[in-house]
Amino acid sequence: MRSIWNGAISFGLVSIPIKLVNATESHAVSFRQIHTEDGGRIRYRKVCELEEREVTQGEIGKAYEDADGTMIPITDEDLASLPIPTARTIEIEGFVPAEKVDPLQVDAAYYLAPNGVPAAKPYTLLREALKRSGKVAICKFALRGRERLGMLRVVDDVLAMHGLLWPDEIRTTEGVAPDADVTVRDKELDLADALMETLGEVDLTELHDDYREAVEELIAAKASGEEPPTAPAPDTGGKVLDLMAALENSVRAAKESRGEDVAEVTPMRTPKEPAGKKSTATAKKSAPSAASAKKSTAKSSQGARSAQGAKKTTAKKSTPAKSTAKKSATAKSATARSTAKKTPAKKTTPRKRPA
Repeated sequence: MRSIWNGAISFGLVSIPIKLVNATESHAVSFRQIHTEDGGRIRYRKVCELEEREVTQGEIGKAYEDADGTMIPITDEDLASLPIPTARTIEIEGFVPAEKVDPLQVDAAYYLAPNGVPAAKPYTLLREALKRSGKVAICKFALRGRERLGMLRVVDDVLAMHGLLWPDEIRTTEGVAPDADVTVRDKELDLADALMETLGEVDLTELHDDYREAVEELIAAKASGEEPPTAPAPDTGGKVLDLMAALENSVRAAKESRGEDVAEVTPMRTPKEPAGKKSTATAKKSAPSAASAKKSTAKSSQGARSAQGAKKTTAKKSTPAKSTAKKSATAKSATARSTAKKTPAKKTTPRKRPA
């Protein structure tokens, strides 16, 4: 592996020459930008805006842009001569238990290799001291133009260094947690614990990037002129809104996938309504029928009254409605009288108000 940085670890008065190499690598599939009309490659060219010409990498340097737009050139020699001890040294500040380091701070990982034969003895001394103490070393180092925080630990027989974010680079959790006040029942926690135990531990070495494999299959199919693989149809099943049911189903599915016997789980059911409520609802449903009967009776009586003339009908409508029995009797008697002899409607004489 090619080293990306040469320096030394400062361990008190002990100096350990080391080489820094990347401990990780990316296997992601990279793409190029193209012109969609003709497939031509899109390239970015580095052009000097003053001379309006493309420049080579050897002609490019660094500069800091001031607030007024002024460019202040900064050379590699300027950075190398900074009066800080971490310019070419990994300075160990102290030792802490590994669990005291917040995983949110962990950044890129590097391996530290001893640089030369004289470095082997102090390198091994620091490695064995970290192993026996069960602690990690917190250090500071300068890389790519800035000072960084780091953590040294032992991986197999190698010293590894993790870059750490500075504490002020970690955002607070304010405003991230749910706003609603949610209460979790003990039975829900029991099911969650059962699901965690059923899923068990995972072997990280068996995990792989399914997305990358799918992209590689897509590229291979297109390159050979075959039909690209299609994604499976999404699950159109209804969403489980009951958390208890979702947990019970998850435990059952996890056990089935492992070939374990699935114990019968009694699902949580919504309590049924009391019988009194059902009879009340039935009574409410039957109420409109009675109202319809009243409306039919009223309509029949109004038809009988309309045969006696418009004036009598108007007078009857302005009178408040009486009971259904009285209306029916009045309608029958009115029909009988109109059959025997038509009687003219009486005129209502308005009362005289006293002066």
